[in-house]
Parts: sequence; structure tokens; C-alpha cells
Amino acid sequence: MESINFSDIFKSSFLEKTSSFSIIDSLIGLIVAFGIGLFIYWVYKKTFSGVIYSHTFNISLIVMAMATALIIMGISSNILLSLGMVGALSIVRFRTPIKDPMDIVYIFWAIVSGILCGAGLIPLVIIGSILIGFVLLFFINRIKIENPYLLVVRYSDRSIETPLEHVIAEHSMKHSIKSKSVMPGDDHEITYEIRIKENNTSFINNISGMKGVKSAIMLSYDGNFTA
Repeated sequence: MESINFSDIFKSSFLEKTSSFSIIDSLIGLIVAFGIGLFIYWVYKKTFSGVIYSHTFNISLIVMAMATALIIMGISSNILLSLGMVGALSIVRFRTPIKDPMDIVYIFWAIVSGILCGAGLIPLVIIGSILIGFVLLFFINRIKIENPYLLVVRYSDRSIETPLEHVIAEHSMKHSIKSKSVMPGDDHEITYEIRIKENNTSFINNISGMKGVKSAIMLSYDGNFTA
């Protein structure tokens, strides 16, 4: 009969797994992931051009980078854990809609940074994040792109179509008809896509004051049109 000594009593697979990774390396990876997350946070705040800024979404980018690094550190030393983690993450479904395509870019940036930090590729994630941040700051803040507008005019007299066209041509750099429809009661509605000069929208008052015009509405247009 084998004798059990004192060390066998306290021998544990949990302790063996704990000693299989470096606490210092893990802390360095998490700290770097936190630093990169803060950098992503700052770049997102500086380049945000929407209407409503979401502070919680920006904070989630920091946590996303750190959580991804933590996952990579955990599965890198255990094959069974990596398979189980893949299976667990495969059932996760994100229900929050992403309205701005640039938000997807920041989410992907945070995830990739976390993966690189967890894998220990610290110089690569630092250099790559600096270059990505520079590109975003330059192209979003320095280069201004004038978004077109949609002008929706509803009128009852078809004879105003030619004068309406002249007014729009005079106050816009470029315009084109997107749709035209006839409403019940002989009402007409026409939609223009226009690029205005010097962001001057005052000419819509002239259009709304034209005889036969019932309404004139100008909307910001992101380039997607549904007929």
C-alpha cells in the first residue's frame, strides 16, 4: 500500500495550471490592452461626427480590448479550454444595431488589439494602433466630405416644375431627380438629391413660397436611397 505524504494531499491540478502561466506577462498584456483601449476611446471621441455621442459605447471599446486579451491568454495554454470557449461564444448573439459603419471599424480594432495583446505581440499592437489612429484622425477630421441632401417638394400645379428646376439649379452645385409621384387629388411629389453651395439652405424658403407648392422638406442624405 502506497503511503500518502503531505505534498500529495495539497497537490491539485488547479495549482498546476496556475503555475503554467506567467502572472507578470498577463498583467503586462492587460495593462497594454487597457492603454490601447484608452487610445481607441480618445480617437473615437475626436473623430465622432454623428448627432448623438454614446459614451457607453466608447467605454465598451476599452472593456472589449481587455476582455479579448483575457480570453486569448486563457485559451492559449489549454486546447480543451479553447474549444469550449469557441463553443460558448458561438451562441452569443448581439442584438444592438450598428447605425454607423465606422462603429464596426472601432469594434474590430478593439478586438484585434485585444487578440494581439493576449498573444504577447505588444510592439505590433502599439505600432499598428498608432498608424490606424493617425489614418482615422487625418481622413475624418482633415478631409471634409459634403453630404448631399434630399429635397422633397409637394405641389398641386405642374406648371411650377420648370421654375422649381431653375431655383434648384441656381442654388446647388449638382442635383438630380430621385423620384416623382402623383398623389390622390392631383397632388404631385418630387424628390431631388442636391449638393448645395456653401451649406446655404435658405433657398428652401423661396421654394415653399412659390404658388402651388404645398410643402418643401430638406433632409440630410447619407447616400442610401429606398424607392
